[in-house]
Amino acid sequence: MLAHGILRIPAARKVVKRASAMENGKVYIHYNHTDPCRHSRWTARESYRYMYRRPWRKVVDFYSDLKLVPQDITENFHSCEGTCLANIPTKDKTGRWERVTFKIVLSYHGGSFDGWQKQPGLNTVQGLVEKPLGRFVDERKAEKLKDKSLPLEGCAAVAGRTDKGVTALQQVCSFYTWRKDVKCGDIKVSINEAAPGKLKVLTVSENLRRILQVSRAFHPNFAAKWRRYFYIFPLDDGDGQINHSEMGCSNSADALDEEQINWQPENDEEEQSISLLDGNEDDNMYNIVAKPRNFSVDKVNQLLRQLEGRSLSYKMFARDTKASRSTGPPTECFMFHARATDAKLPYYDKNCVGGLRVMCVELVANRFLRKMVRVLIATAIREAAAGADDDALLKLMDATCRRATAPPAPPEGLCLVDVGYEEFKQENCLILSTGL
Repeated sequence: MLAHGILRIPAARKVVKRASAMENGKVYIHYNHTDPCRHSRWTARESYRYMYRRPWRKVVDFYSDLKLVPQDITENFHSCEGTCLANIPTKDKTGRWERVTFKIVLSYHGGSFDGWQKQPGLNTVQGLVEKPLGRFVDERKAEKLKDKSLPLEGCAAVAGRTDKGVTALQQVCSFYTWRKDVKCGDIKVSINEAAPGKLKVLTVSENLRRILQVSRAFHPNFAAKWRRYFYIFPLDDGDGQINHSEMGCSNSADALDEEQINWQPENDEEEQSISLLDGNEDDNMYNIVAKPRNFSVDKVNQLLRQLEGRSLSYKMFARDTKASRSTGPPTECFMFHARATDAKLPYYDKNCVGGLRVMCVELVANRFLRKMVRVLIATAIREAAAGADDDALLKLMDATCRRATAPPAPPEGLCLVDVGYEEFKQENCLILSTGL
């Protein structure tokens, strides 16, 4: 039966088992969209293929070349050095008030690392940053690490953890020590030697606790007022279309991420909010109706602009979040700026002329959930291709199952531009379109 526009299936688990046998052990589940364009909307597999069959290598190369010219970065994007900290003199204090905090602004090439967060056996940005910081820890901490048989490393707090493949132009992290002989230049040189050409420190600034109240006023993550992400989506080398035969759910030997496109419901509520392809005539329309093969960048821009100036729960656009963060305020984000435009991506190869047609998306919010940017962009593209209404993204906020949104777009197109500690100013944005 239908309730609030969602198809309710009381015996969902039994249906899943029956569909599993019909699909050679695989279950392909579609969210039951009820709007007029539901049959022209890409399925999760179709959306995934559309996203990943793009010349992402050229985007990766572009980010790599951009990272190697930090002077241009600081000219094009306002500096993070304008951190708003309380400049209030305090009386001399001991203990933690005597330690020195360093703010480190760095850029790195996402394709060279397995993300920011340190993980055993993986080449992560945090791991490379913290190793050289071990040279600057105080004796007390060094002794504690030695007693616990841990490596001599520093501890870096970060403004936002990036996933594998995501580039950062002005990532912000901090490190503190009780030593008074540590110089900013020493930290910069030490980290830059860790991975030349892949990771580069742009600036290091020092904040003495005896002069600035930064013990609680500044934390790279908690003190940030906004984050800016930029996404580059290739519109292909030609007309921005893909072969229509590739849009079907064929059993090809493609390197598809089954975890992204074939996940199971997380709870009973999600389980009851899906429809299965089990031979139903209406469901088979997903495969019979001709699906769109391209989308309008202007339409994506219109969809995204509906999010500006609103505080909304983006839990339907998050992935891999804990149950405790799936409801309530932790899922709410305020979107300052959300725009899209088309552009040409220049080549840095002197033997190659012209450029790659791309769509650029700029998103600025007070915070972002895990994989939220990539899911939001992929869903906006899917809705634009289907010809959905301009408020389609807003309506999806009320969905009860994350299958209502598209699988995350590839991480190679995403870049953390900068993090702001002052009030957001829209005039500093990179994409400023006029009118809807």
